[in-house]
Amino acid sequence: MPRTAVVLAATAALAAGLLTGCAEDSGDEPGGSSGGGGGGGKGGTTLTVGVFGAFGLQEAGLYEEYERLNPDIEIKQNSVQRNENYWPALLTHLSSGSGLSDVQAVEVGNVAELTGTHAGKLMDLGKVSGVDKKAFLDWKWQQATTEDGKTIGLGTDVGPTGICYRKDLFEKAGLPTDREAVGKLWAGDWEKYLETGERYQEKAPKGTSFVDGATGVMAAVHASGERKFYDEDGELIYKDSPGVKEGWDIAARFAKAGLTAKLQQFQPSWDQAFANGSFATITCPPWMLGYIKDKAGDKAEDQWDVAAAPKPGNWGGSFLTVPEAGKNKEEAAKLVAWLTAPEQQAKLFDKRASFPSASAAYDLPEVRDAKNPYFGDAPVGKIFSKAAEGVPVQPIGPKDGIIQQYLADTGMLGVDQKGTSPDKAWDKVTKTIDNALDQ
Repeated sequence: MPRTAVVLAATAALAAGLLTGCAEDSGDEPGGSSGGGGGGGKGGTTLTVGVFGAFGLQEAGLYEEYERLNPDIEIKQNSVQRNENYWPALLTHLSSGSGLSDVQAVEVGNVAELTGTHAGKLMDLGKVSGVDKKAFLDWKWQQATTEDGKTIGLGTDVGPTGICYRKDLFEKAGLPTDREAVGKLWAGDWEKYLETGERYQEKAPKGTSFVDGATGVMAAVHASGERKFYDEDGELIYKDSPGVKEGWDIAARFAKAGLTAKLQQFQPSWDQAFANGSFATITCPPWMLGYIKDKAGDKAEDQWDVAAAPKPGNWGGSFLTVPEAGKNKEEAAKLVAWLTAPEQQAKLFDKRASFPSASAAYDLPEVRDAKNPYFGDAPVGKIFSKAAEGVPVQPIGPKDGIIQQYLADTGMLGVDQKGTSPDKAWDKVTKTIDNALDQ
C-alpha cells in the first residue's frame, strides 16, 4: 500500500479520537516555508525540520519541550501534506545540496533509495552521542543502514500488525471472541487464517464477509516473510520469492473462496463498509485503530477487538535524517537523537498513537500499560510490542512501493473484483512491473 494512503490513514486515525492535530501544508518543497515550531524557543540557533503529513512531533509538544531544555534553540517545522510531493522535492534538494531543512523526515518506503544512492549526502547518526543501537528494533535499525554500516536515519515509528476483528460477527458465526482464543485460531500460519475464514463463512451473518479484500491479505503475508521483493544483495527477486508467491496464492484463494468483501482499501466504499459492519477481520497496525473508530462510529464501540496476526509484519513507519549540507548539522543531530530516544517515542505514542521503533520504550508505562477502550480495553501496548519484536529483518529495495502497488491494483484487485484467473493476472502484472522498472 502506498505511503500516501498510510499518511492519510494515519491522519484520519489521529483525528478519530487518539489525539487530534493538523499538519500545515506549506507547499511542495521539503525545505520550504515554515509551518511553525514549538513556540517556546527564542534562542540563537534555529533548526528547521522537514516533514510530510501529520507527523506528530510538533503536535505532541516535543519541539516545545526540547526548546525548554535548550533555550538557545528554536525549532521551526516545514510541512508538506503529501509524501508524493515531499519525496521528489527532497531528492532534488539532496542532489543540489541546497533548499534543505536541517532535519528531513523519510518514509520507510523511500529509505532504501537513500541508503543505496544518497548515503554520502547524509550524516551517520549511529555515531552521534547518546544514540544507542541496542535501544532500537534490529530490523528497523537495519532499514536505514548501508552495507558498509553507515546509519543515515533514526526511526521514529513502526507499524507492527495484528488482526482487528468484530466480536459480534464472530459470535454469530460460532467462533470464539476472546482475543487470546482468536489469536490461537491462526497462530503461526496464514493458511489457518484462511481456514478460519472458511469456518466463518459457513455461518456468516447475512451480508458479511470474513475479510475486507484480497489485496490486504496479500500485503500482510508479504510483510511477514523473511524476503519480499529484493534479496540481501539488493537484487530484484519478486518473481521467484517464496514469500511473494505465498502471499499471492493465499490472497487468490481468499478471493476464489468468496471470503472477501471485494473492497479496495482507502476508497469510499471501504470506509462505508466499516460503518455497515460488512466484514469481520482486517490486518491492522496501531494507527489503523483510530481509522476504524472514525469510520465504524460509536455504534461499533466494544464490537471490535485486536488479536495477534498469524505472523507479524510491518505496515508503515518513518525516519529522521540530517543532510550533510545543513548549516546546523551538529545541533540537528542532537535534536534527532533526542526526538528518537525511547522516552520521547513513548510520549509520541501516548499523544499521537505512533508506535515506537525503539524497543527500549516498550517497558515504559505509556506503552506497557496502554489500552484502547473502543476495542474492549485491548492491551494494545503489549499486543503491538510483541508483534514489533517478531517482525523479520526483511530486505527492502528502492522500488518496493511501486511493486507492491502494481501487485495490488493491477494484479490481485482483478482477481478479487473481476474473477480474473490468478495465473493470467500474475502474467499481466509482472509484465507491467518489468516495464515500469525497465527490466
